[in-house]
Formats: sequence, structure tokens, C-alpha cells
Amino acid sequence: MNQINVNELKNLNNINLIDIRSIEKYNDNHIPGAINIPKILLVKDYLKYLDRNKIYYIYCERGEQSLKVCKLLSNLGYRVINVIGGYQNWILNN
Repeated sequence: MNQINVNELKNLNNINLIDIRSIEKYNDNHIPGAINIPKILLVKDYLKYLDRNKIYYIYCERGEQSLKVCKLLSNLGYRVINVIGGYQNWILNN
């Protein structure tokens, strides 16, 4: 499973960053550049949201749910990278 920490994430540009938290948490605050696709929608309709030719960086609140989603999507052939520690780790390091 590919993973990245938030300090490494800061150095990347023009990435596909997905926040899988609820729309309410996303609207409250999120990592700059992220789009919101709540976990339930992403898992249910991944064909609608993802392209097998792209790399996606995925995060949740603490990194646990995004790790599960990344494992699932990776097993389905998608190129996904989990953001270690999620949004909480981002806040602690910014």
C-alpha cells in the first residue's frame, strides 16, 4: 500500500487529492486543492469518480478510513496513495 506523509504532500503540485470525509467536515475546512467525495459515494460509485490512468491521494480525518478505501481501490486496479494521519495530521503540521 502506497502512503505519503503530510510534509511530502506539501511539496506536490497539481495532484488529484480526495477528501473522503463528510461534506460538512469538508466545508468546515480541508486541505487546499482537495475535492470532496464522501467515502460512501466513492466506494459505491468509484467508476463514476476515478480514472485508472490517474494517481489519487486520499485522506480522511485521521487516516484510518482512507487507508481502508485505498486498499479496496488498489485491489480494484486503481493507483491510490493514502495520506498518513489524514486531516488531523495536516492541521498539526501547518
